[in-house]
Amino acid sequence: MDHALKTLKALADPTRLRVVALLVRRPLCVCELMFVLGKEQTLLSHQLGVLRKAGLVEDSREGRFINYRVPDASRRGLERLLSEFLGLRPKSSKEMADDLARLKLCLERDVRGGKCPLPGRPRRKT
Repeated sequence: MDHALKTLKALADPTRLRVVALLVRRPLCVCELMFVLGKEQTLLSHQLGVLRKAGLVEDSREGRFINYRVPDASRRGLERLLSEFLGLRPKSSKEMADDLARLKLCLERDVRGGKCPLPGRPRRKT
C-alpha cells in the first residue's frame, strides 16, 4: 500500500505527470525536458528528484548529461496507469499530443547535441 500511495502522490503534480508520460516513451535529459515542457531547469530537477524518490524514474550519466528514464520494472504498469486509468493518450489529451509534437521537434533539432539551454553550454546558431 505504501508504494501505491507514494506513486499516486508523485503523479499528483501536472508537471511530474507530464514528465513520466514522456519518459515511458524514451530516456531524456533535463535540457530535452526543458525544451518539451517549457519549464526551468531548477523546477524540473526538483520534480525529477520527487519522481526518483518515489521510484518512478532513475538516472544514468552519459558524459556530461544525466539521462532520466522509467525503470523497466515499472514501465508497463505506468503505461497502463497513464493510458487506461488516467486516459492520457495523444488522441484524447491535447496537452499530451502537444508534448509529443514538441518531443519530435526536440529530437529533430538535436537539442541535446547543440542547443542545450543548460548554463555554461554554448548554443549553436540555427
